[in-house]
Amino acid sequence: MIDYSVLREIWWLLLGVLLIGFALTDGYDLGIGAILRVIGRDDIERRMAIEAIEPHWEGHQVWFVLGGGAAFAAWPLLYAASFSGFYFAMLLVLAALILRPVGFAFRNKLPQAAWRNAWDWALTIAGAVPPLVFGVAFGNLFLGVPFHYDATLRPIYDGGFFDLFHPFALLAGVVSLGMLVMHGASFAAMKVEDPVGARARRIARIAAAATLLAFAVCGLLLRSMNGDQILGAIDPTGPSDPLAKHVGLVAGGWLVNLGRYPWTFAAPALAGLGLLGVLALPGRRTAFIASGLSVACIVLTAGFALFPFLLPSSSNPSQGLTVWDASSSQKTLGIMLLATCILLPIVLAYTTWAIRMLRGTVTREHVANSKGGY
Repeated sequence: MIDYSVLREIWWLLLGVLLIGFALTDGYDLGIGAILRVIGRDDIERRMAIEAIEPHWEGHQVWFVLGGGAAFAAWPLLYAASFSGFYFAMLLVLAALILRPVGFAFRNKLPQAAWRNAWDWALTIAGAVPPLVFGVAFGNLFLGVPFHYDATLRPIYDGGFFDLFHPFALLAGVVSLGMLVMHGASFAAMKVEDPVGARARRIARIAAAATLLAFAVCGLLLRSMNGDQILGAIDPTGPSDPLAKHVGLVAGGWLVNLGRYPWTFAAPALAGLGLLGVLALPGRRTAFIASGLSVACIVLTAGFALFPFLLPSSSNPSQGLTVWDASSSQKTLGIMLLATCILLPIVLAYTTWAIRMLRGTVTREHVANSKGGY
């Protein structure tokens, strides 16, 4: 059996892999949905944009399901505390994710313009809401989530829904929405013929510039913000007990890891280079690759900064959840790792195969000559 502390670190890495997989795949589906009414000026052009993602979006949601499953099984304390605190935010995400397949299924059932415009708005909302909510949630991790544990280790949430909308959290939401709009627009620029592709390319550059600015401002703000730091020793092989540590607040504490482990600085540096690549690279395929690099590295930057914390607490920092005190048992993590080693390559192989088989450019002629149904 793999050492308990190593298993915990492996599952922290796997959780990051699943989040990055979701951002890279379903991220461009959401991004195209968010800008659907901008890149498409008429019904056929919007159908062209939808055609670019419709064959893939459902398979891409596997990453979201895997991420939720991993949080539930590998980090049960994280799952319980976060879903209690972010309950209404999660409902918004679920409502958006439910609205999206309904939009794909019903948009072209009737030819009336009012009907299709209504579903176009539904797809736009369903594409914009999840990235914004995810970003706000990540921003609140750096601020600390207002929860604590009672004597029976029951999580008690001390905040309210509107407390989540702190200016820093909203700025993190701008980073998340901007990077996925950029990623979706970069994919549409590569996948859909002009003029839709040309409009998407312009939007990708605007979104890249906005994301770069917001990402840089977030970094500057973190330098002056208090961050959680574990004070004293912690047993990485001990039982999961969030009450068995002492945490203090340190100015600029969320950037300590970048100084302690200089190699982690590669993540924000590559994120910035990727965003600049979207702005400057002339090739649409290379711009999409640069977009994917920046998306992955922005997620990595957040993960590296937060480590080892999974869900910091603002009510009682010493009761925040870390990699070491929120996990399942060693046996559970080991069995799950075996299952993941079998299933994750299958998901990767399927995703790669589907993208390869459905490669090519979506043209106006093809969409105009189709029946408009899926």
